[in-house]
Amino acid sequence: MVKRVTVRVPASSANLGSGFDCVGVALRLHHTLTVEEEEGSGFEIRVSGEGARAIPVDESNATYKAMTRMFAHTGHSPGRLIVESVNEIPLSAGLGSSAASVLAGMAAAAVLSGQEIDWNQLLRLAVDVEGHPDNVAAALYGGFAVVCRTGSQSVEHLHVPIPPSLSATVVHPEFTVSTDKSRDALPDSVSFADAVFNVSRAALLVGAFATSRTELIQSAMQDRLHQPHRMQLVPGLEEVCQAALDAGAHGAALSGSGPSVMAFVRKGDSAPGARMRAAWAREGVQARVLELEFDHAGLQLLEGITE
Repeated sequence: MVKRVTVRVPASSANLGSGFDCVGVALRLHHTLTVEEEEGSGFEIRVSGEGARAIPVDESNATYKAMTRMFAHTGHSPGRLIVESVNEIPLSAGLGSSAASVLAGMAAAAVLSGQEIDWNQLLRLAVDVEGHPDNVAAALYGGFAVVCRTGSQSVEHLHVPIPPSLSATVVHPEFTVSTDKSRDALPDSVSFADAVFNVSRAALLVGAFATSRTELIQSAMQDRLHQPHRMQLVPGLEEVCQAALDAGAHGAALSGSGPSVMAFVRKGDSAPGARMRAAWAREGVQARVLELEFDHAGLQLLEGITE
């Protein structure tokens, strides 16, 4: 007997400037995972797409580790697993590749365990493993997500509509920044004034999207908590964000912990991406432009168990 499941999870851009660790948006780049369970033991992992040569195919593979975590939770003892990952999401780019890997593995393992996907449980378990609730909530549910940890085992979330006039432009430089280094660059404390600065703008950002007040997005994405401290790791960050605004973008910010920069732009407007890439070129950095739609579906089960 062979059981087979296919899951697709989108990329995500988190923080969006002011919403540090609590706001994210899903993007139409995907990690598609197909897992077959057959009689026997052991596993085989096949990877293709973005970063394929850098993705391990042993027990350290993030998707496989997430699967084993879910199997332990469900009590299912799997047979031999054939794991095939097709990844469109650049690695170490601030686009939620880790969150997508974890969610895909956990969802596939839940289905192979004979369970229906419990979305709230999956959110809690994935946040516990991955550590970035903003990426996880956006990738799991799609769209624009606001998330808050309310306890060690509790995560609250809500979603607000994305104005239909918007799309996303992501400019991804040729270098990478590890999440650990990006976290280490942050201070242990911030001033009261900086905290108020960000709280007010994060609230404004959510309100701007909820009411389609796109003219407020630029002010709402201003940040004092994390981007100023990460500029040393992302040369040209300020210039690239300003180039996007000068070209007509509604707002621009470091995507997650970087080094990519994501801008909210008018649909069909390619000028911000071109100007952002040119700004990085002036810093001696090559970059590629990804013009993306938002993913409103989130995690999708494309194929359930067949025998």
